[in-house]
Amino acid sequence: MNGYFYLLMSEPRIFELLDKYWGYSSFREKQEEIIHCVLERKDTLALLPTGGGKSICFQIPALYREGICIVISPLVALMQDQVETLNRKGIKAIYIHSAMPKRQIDIALDNAAYGDFKFLYVSPERIETSLFQERLKKMNVSMIAVDEAHCISQWGYDFRPSYLKINQLRNFVKEAPLIALTASATKKVVEDIQEKLEFRKPNVIQKSFYRENLSYVVRETEDILNELSKVIKGVGGSGIVYANQRKRSEEIAKLLKSQGYNADFYHAGLDFASRKKKQENWINDSSGIMVATNAFGMGIDKSNVRFVVHIDLPSSIEAYYQEAGRAGRDGKRAYAVALYNKASLQRLKDSIEQKYPSKKEIILVYNALCNFLQIPLQGGEGQTFEIELNEFCNRYSFQRSKVTHSLELLSRELLIDWKFSSYSPSSAMIEAKQKDLYTFQLSHPIYDALISALLRLYGGIYESYVTIDEALVGKMISKPKKWVIEKLEQLQKMDLIAYKTQSSQPKINFLKGRFDAKQIRLSKENYLDRKKKDTVDVKSVISYMTQNGNCRSKQLMRYFGDDSGINCRICDQCISRKKRTIDVNKFKHIKNEIINALGDNKLSLKRLFSILSGLKEEDVIEVLRFMMDNDEIQFKQSKYSVTKKKGT
Repeated sequence: MNGYFYLLMSEPRIFELLDKYWGYSSFREKQEEIIHCVLERKDTLALLPTGGGKSICFQIPALYREGICIVISPLVALMQDQVETLNRKGIKAIYIHSAMPKRQIDIALDNAAYGDFKFLYVSPERIETSLFQERLKKMNVSMIAVDEAHCISQWGYDFRPSYLKINQLRNFVKEAPLIALTASATKKVVEDIQEKLEFRKPNVIQKSFYRENLSYVVRETEDILNELSKVIKGVGGSGIVYANQRKRSEEIAKLLKSQGYNADFYHAGLDFASRKKKQENWINDSSGIMVATNAFGMGIDKSNVRFVVHIDLPSSIEAYYQEAGRAGRDGKRAYAVALYNKASLQRLKDSIEQKYPSKKEIILVYNALCNFLQIPLQGGEGQTFEIELNEFCNRYSFQRSKVTHSLELLSRELLIDWKFSSYSPSSAMIEAKQKDLYTFQLSHPIYDALISALLRLYGGIYESYVTIDEALVGKMISKPKKWVIEKLEQLQKMDLIAYKTQSSQPKINFLKGRFDAKQIRLSKENYLDRKKKDTVDVKSVISYMTQNGNCRSKQLMRYFGDDSGINCRICDQCISRKKRTIDVNKFKHIKNEIINALGDNKLSLKRLFSILSGLKEEDVIEVLRFMMDNDEIQFKQSKYSVTKKKGT
């Protein structure tokens, strides 16, 4: 069937699905084009900015087609949130992650293979397990969706080695189209994603990185906290303040509260229930301020964020763009403000050495970890362990940051799978036969109300594990949460139910048996090359923060390979230019002098000043900035040159 005819046939149906499940009558920019590509079975890379509605781009075509969509997602909390959202809409979805018991995983895979589920969310490390691959053969897979696809690229800012396994799915579901989604990626990362995912043909659909309503502002100040207060007071409304340390986020939230603001803090060290409650409170508040580490924001749907302030510098332009992009999703004016001083710049430079401990230090952490978890040589393969990180660090006198960075590097070498913030909700499944359970209830009245509540609240609890809320069950039968947990544990001991309490402890999955220290190797790609790449990222951030004169929005677009941008007119640099004007005739004269001085040469600013010694330096700089913004000249490797037009 030809593509155009297919589009005409499919269009009414996708709008029906959009209205039925999301209540929208029209798609956002690029969404419909992406959906049609997937329906035509084209592998597609969708590049949509934060808040651009990426999920709908795979959820609509998955609902349109028969079968189940496999969704690869990097975060358990993100998987859980999307599955819960789909289930609330009446769409059957399920997720699997490494912290689940093997029996629970087995049942979930059975449901995906033989039930009428539309979505199966999995973490990337799940793909290469024999259990998953065997069950995958029995699934009617309609498509594959790869969320946060930049994680697959060695050159992406959040590279995760486990993402490299995704192409193995091609061996089992050869006909299913694949859609990869991310909010930001450079040209190199775009190419790498398509190569690593083995796209049949290159196919990228990209929305412009330009955000016309978002004003980017950078301020150098010695008093960052005072400047933060000015921003919050000046802008008003709801916002996010990003800090790099947990303790700092708590301290800043406390400070803002003392100043009368409705502020709270969020970081990965909080238990899941606290994080969820804080997130919900902030989403439902029109003026709340969340002070958070970068653990906050992914997958959060709040459109009326008026400002995002970075009081600590991010580690890359990609991270900055994603975090800043959480402001102004409603299309109204919003502000992305970065505050820094000389100390901020130095901390960012120093972060590279902290992020890459020496091989000796990494091996020391690995051996201590194995001893702490009592794993013998060659043992531990395929096992998942919870770890109390503070206890581990205290026992071996390790710095916490050195441990986390060492574990991340070991994860890149595929020795372990390290989940710093890992949450497993409470889950239960009734294993007794209905007749036996009913008899038990009659003879044990103390359990009757509890079992009845489980049956009423959680449909399907006989067929598979379901996520449960002990507090909600307790409220229904007028019992405290602690009592419910105790009774559920007793029912499990009697083999009537399978029950697993929630956990927020970090988890480590040993992908390979314990190595002898002499056998551990750090590959050039995962250590030296990544360190070099991260160093370049840091330099890009510092350049963005300290380079004045160019439109901020235009700088960001150019970083991502988009040269089509025009001056935004609302960033700090554009507004600053409006305040300085040169007489028209004087402007033309200076411009001609610059062009004549440059000719076919490449000159430094110092050399230009010496040639144009009869002109005021500030006037020359202003004209240079205008010419750069309009692509009349270029500034590369600290030298200016006249832009060569095509065909010349």
